[in-house]
Amino acid sequence: MSIWGSLIGGMIGLSLGGPFGMLLGSLIGGKISRTRSGATGNFGSFAQPQQIFALSLIVLSAKLSKADGQVSKEELVAVRDKLKIPENEIDNVGKIFNKAKEESKGYEPYAKQISQIYKNNLNVLEEVINILFYIAESDGNVSQSELDMIKHIAQIFGLNQSQFNSIKESRKGSDKLNPYIVLESKPEEELQTIRKKYLKLSKEHHPDLLISKGVPQEVIEESKKKMRAINSAWDQIQKLKSN
Repeated sequence: MSIWGSLIGGMIGLSLGGPFGMLLGSLIGGKISRTRSGATGNFGSFAQPQQIFALSLIVLSAKLSKADGQVSKEELVAVRDKLKIPENEIDNVGKIFNKAKEESKGYEPYAKQISQIYKNNLNVLEEVINILFYIAESDGNVSQSELDMIKHIAQIFGLNQSQFNSIKESRKGSDKLNPYIVLESKPEEELQTIRKKYLKLSKEHHPDLLISKGVPQEVIEESKKKMRAINSAWDQIQKLKSN
């Protein structure tokens, strides 16, 4: 079952509090259509992790889309395609996206609330950053303002420089990435030390674990690319160390 029907029906009325609560609350009152089940959302209900993750991506993508002063068609298409929004939910999800894009509030309050929601799941926060890179790349160029915004969001999330660099480097093809950056390592480190980091990252970014922590199935393919980059980096380092 798609997350989008439950997101619109179940989350719009949820008392999340903070900036998300204010944003969603402003859309109640007929602006968001009823779900197929006829529910309008129930204050006091609790959002599922997948719903929170999806909402986080919609809002931060909206903020990112205008980071360089313009909203490109490619970025909008990337949001739709990457989040796998079905045709019958595009209008409703679009209302959230446009509201977040047009409001004067910056991205920082949302990033802080997301950080609190996932404070014990740093790998989930890393996936938010990973997908924001995908959105930024969709028009063929990550502008400096987009990069600065993603980096600042990562800092708000509590990611250190090595973790941020690893995500950024993992976006490259296997033949172009620096394997040491991907594995948050240094060339002078012993192979066994790097292996421990490889095993740790492999566990943290395994798709099954991410799904269990709230990353929706709809976006897990992008997470698999991170896993492939980790494996490729380890293979490359083993070859480099054996020479």
